[in-house]
Amino acid sequence: MRTSTPDEDPRARIRARAQALGFEAVRFARAGIPQPAAANLAQFLNEDRHGEMDWLARNPERRADPQVLWPEARSAVMLGMNYGPSASAGVPPAGCGAISVYAQGDDYHEVIKPKLKTLARYIAQEFAADVKVFVDTAPVMEKPLAQEAGLGWQGKHTNLVSREFGSWLFLGSVFTTLDIEPDTREEDHCGSCRRCLDACPTQAFTAPYRIDARRCISYLTIEHKGHIAREFREAIGNRIYGCDDCLAVCPWNSFAANARETRLAARGELARPSLADLAQLDDAGFRSLFRKSPVKRIGRERFLRNVLIAIGNSGDPALAEHPRRLLGDPSPLVRAMAAWALSRLLGPLAFAALRENYLRSEIDADVRNEWARGAAQQ
Repeated sequence: MRTSTPDEDPRARIRARAQALGFEAVRFARAGIPQPAAANLAQFLNEDRHGEMDWLARNPERRADPQVLWPEARSAVMLGMNYGPSASAGVPPAGCGAISVYAQGDDYHEVIKPKLKTLARYIAQEFAADVKVFVDTAPVMEKPLAQEAGLGWQGKHTNLVSREFGSWLFLGSVFTTLDIEPDTREEDHCGSCRRCLDACPTQAFTAPYRIDARRCISYLTIEHKGHIAREFREAIGNRIYGCDDCLAVCPWNSFAANARETRLAARGELARPSLADLAQLDDAGFRSLFRKSPVKRIGRERFLRNVLIAIGNSGDPALAEHPRRLLGDPSPLVRAMAAWALSRLLGPLAFAALRENYLRSEIDADVRNEWARGAAQQ
């Protein structure tokens, strides 16, 4: 094992190793969260703006202070991997589904975590230090730490913005007992711009730097497990997994570059998939299409819920055959959204005929409610 001399600065060597592994951004911070970030987290949780994301509310004291999570930690190596899209991040035509840019390639956890572990082993071996690896799966507030390290700043949409990579950075961190000189904290460069706030289809931002996740399309289509409230369905449009609207409009994206890591590049079949094709996926087909993709984690039922909302918003009666067929799906969640989609695509007489037929046998209260409300709004 090679150990460093007392006066040797490990920063350049760690940075070179991280860059060789594919991390475009590498900077250093103290292993601590600034008090305003901890206070913002407490307020976010106290106001229940996290919705069903119960994991955010577990062990908040550990999330708010890395020293509680790991008292021996002295430094955090903060790393960013660019996932900038090669094409526009805008919403595709109505007959296609919109999948968030980050989910069009392989699951970033599977791409980044092995690289973080390799870097952590290097630090442990070269500098005789203890290490721990984190990538979005542990109670670590990575965005405030990334700002402390100078990777970027938390914009008004609450996501990290980089002057070099715009909005498209995956974050990871290696905590270590090694005492490393920190980089300079990045300042806020949003100025008077509010494009991200104005772009949100569901008005999820109650103020600059303040989001109500319960209104966010990314939360609704990914984290929310049940029926999506009717007030949000039309605004969801054809977004079937996540939403990039607040990220895509950021002026700092003019400096962004395409992702270098090929596994993060969009797969052709996920860039703008056909809603008609997606509606026909059985469980095996869903798992096959989204193999290695983060989309797979939400399961077929929630995914088809999203697809049926997009079909209902398409305005294309030719797509009605798909929700009509899915009225017989085993999942009440899918059947309810099929009824809602048909209420948007069929004329009053055709919808009424279907409704009468299905209400004779349908016992699920949520599905019956969709039929009733769909009829009332026609």
